[in-house]
Amino acid sequence: MEDTVKFEARAVQRYIRVSPRKVRLVADLVRGEQVDVAMTRLKFVNKRGTEYVSKVIGSAAANLRDRFEDEPLDNEDLVVREIYVDEGPTLKRIQPAPMGRAHPIRKRTSHITVVVTKKDAELEDDNQVNEE
Repeated sequence: MEDTVKFEARAVQRYIRVSPRKVRLVADLVRGEQVDVAMTRLKFVNKRGTEYVSKVIGSAAANLRDRFEDEPLDNEDLVVREIYVDEGPTLKRIQPAPMGRAHPIRKRTSHITVVVTKKDAELEDDNQVNEE
């Protein structure tokens, strides 16, 4: 068995009242980025889902630091390894329409899941070799 420690933590935010399709646009921007770069990028994106995604990324980073208190981990050392948005339950409402009819309104919800890991030094070395 391996005794290596896996430096990863996750955070989940559920039942967010934003359509998953809209939140996925924001999640795709920060996938694979360093946590500090992702948080800075989200500050300047003009989408409603950015506040939720940045909170979940911050929570996942805090979970990792809390889990490994003896390791000094900064946001520069952490990477957003996985981020995905799932569909939550849909609230079904009706809009009155002419002649006694009713049109359906679907108020969609989202679940955001973020997995944050420590940046590997081996990956950095491989990237530097590939760039040269």
